[in-house]
Amino acid sequence: MNRVCFTLRVEPSKLDEYRAHHQQVWPEMLEALSRAGWHNYSLFLRDDGLLVGYFETPGTFDEALAAMSSEPINAEWQDLMAPYFEGGGDHADEMMSQMVEVFHLP
Repeated sequence: MNRVCFTLRVEPSKLDEYRAHHQQVWPEMLEALSRAGWHNYSLFLRDDGLLVGYFETPGTFDEALAAMSSEPINAEWQDLMAPYFEGGGDHADEMMSQMVEVFHLP
């Protein structure tokens, strides 16, 4: 499994709404993530809007993104979430900035 970490920026004025949406992620979206190879997926959100995501996948980050883009439910979720991100309505999966792992303690 490959470990992937990425960052995004949530509009600070929309943090509570963003958190609320993630208390009840659609079951269809969860199933799509699993089919696309996103395992141990976590999101961490700081009060200034910094969002850090982590997941494990058998392929590369780009392959995981491509697998999700082929899931019809993904476009619906991305449309719903787009207003919450800095950048004015772009889809999060098009703005993710991958971080490079520099250390891992197995």
